[in-house]
Amino acid sequence: MDAELAVEHLRALIRIPTVSRMAPELADEAAFVEFRAELARLYPLVGALRPEVVGGGSLLFRWPGREPGVDPAVLMAHYDVVPADDVPGRTGGWTHPPFAAEVTGEGAERRVWGRGAIDDKGMLASILEAVEAALSEGVTPERDIYLSFGHNEETQGAGAEAIVDLLQSRGIRCGLVIDEGGAIVEGLLPGVEGQIAMIGLSEKGIAGVELIAEKQGGHAATPAPNGATALLARAILRLESHPSRAELPEPSIAMFEAVAARASGARRWLYRNARRLRRPLAWVLARSGPEQAAVVRTTRAVTRLRGSAGDNVLAERATAMVNVRIATGSTVEAAMDDIRRVVGDGIEVRLVYGSDPPPVSRPDGPAWDALTRAIAEVFPRTIPSPFIMIQASDARYFTRISDAVYRFLPFDLTRGEREALHAVDESIRVSTYLDGIRFFRRLIDEL
Repeated sequence: MDAELAVEHLRALIRIPTVSRMAPELADEAAFVEFRAELARLYPLVGALRPEVVGGGSLLFRWPGREPGVDPAVLMAHYDVVPADDVPGRTGGWTHPPFAAEVTGEGAERRVWGRGAIDDKGMLASILEAVEAALSEGVTPERDIYLSFGHNEETQGAGAEAIVDLLQSRGIRCGLVIDEGGAIVEGLLPGVEGQIAMIGLSEKGIAGVELIAEKQGGHAATPAPNGATALLARAILRLESHPSRAELPEPSIAMFEAVAARASGARRWLYRNARRLRRPLAWVLARSGPEQAAVVRTTRAVTRLRGSAGDNVLAERATAMVNVRIATGSTVEAAMDDIRRVVGDGIEVRLVYGSDPPPVSRPDGPAWDALTRAIAEVFPRTIPSPFIMIQASDARYFTRISDAVYRFLPFDLTRGEREALHAVDESIRVSTYLDGIRFFRRLIDEL
């Protein structure tokens, strides 16, 4: 591997601002066209596989194997990113411009800065570097390998869904699918020492729910009590002060059983007996921090607010958008019922979009074994652990054509790096990125 060339390739991809927008007409389509052209230029051997453009911009490559059609594998990533706009007047903006792909530091602290460095151009470039290297070595995989690169994952992933529709129409079922998800982490679970490779067996469902309060408007100089904004504010506070019930799903029990040997003190006993003590363990996690609490409950976050159009106008209609991540074992319908119960009368609760949690893949079998062998080869000090991913990904669509869909980002990520995702100062250490390339190169040999 030419490490410096691989870094320059990643920087070139970060510099292209492929920003997804909820309103498609606001997206810069030219940036997406430029990105696809840049992929062909940077990775000519992969480009020679002649990708199909699906769903308006997603890419599907087929790398033929020695046994075509037999349990093909899918390596996934997406090349769109969330906005990186600084808020005028706010302190704490980007230290390095989000699309400059600047490199700082030396040795183990050398890193590339920019939107998409981890989510998800880092993974996409890791896959492409590994496949380009294998093609240059004359490798022919045992089975077909598909590369699926979504162009609108950050806005519900219609491109990836179209790819699944296409593969399904061709009668293709896949033996392994791997997409972004859990990473190699340390300190995520209370009392657990050392690094854990978190492999998502499934992910939470997702819903966008609008809260609507309506009252008579008027001039702001003569406000009446209990206006639309006040009703909405009280409903939001009720949601925050009445979180969903904490419960421990089966994959989380398997996670604690897997990491118990690395736990210290009483937590080792607690994790080993997670199945028998699932309720008290859920209670502990719900009070251990946001990441831990999200593992055991449906979460609700108010992300957008809207009132009147003028500073001196009372709102006749006030709205809030609630981003809901639905726990495994629950449903969109159950989440909606719970929100209605909490906010009470006077607030309309409207489902804008939603999907139930997808099926759970098994933490065993040939696909799991291939994945964990590759992890052990590149990250020998880690232990693999199943878990439920708390974010949504394009992988959920692939559960229609595969029983082995795993969500694993082959990067060793610090807490700070994880917290910078969808926030300012996203960056990746060069050593972490290069390990991701090694992982995919090893995984190709396992397939």
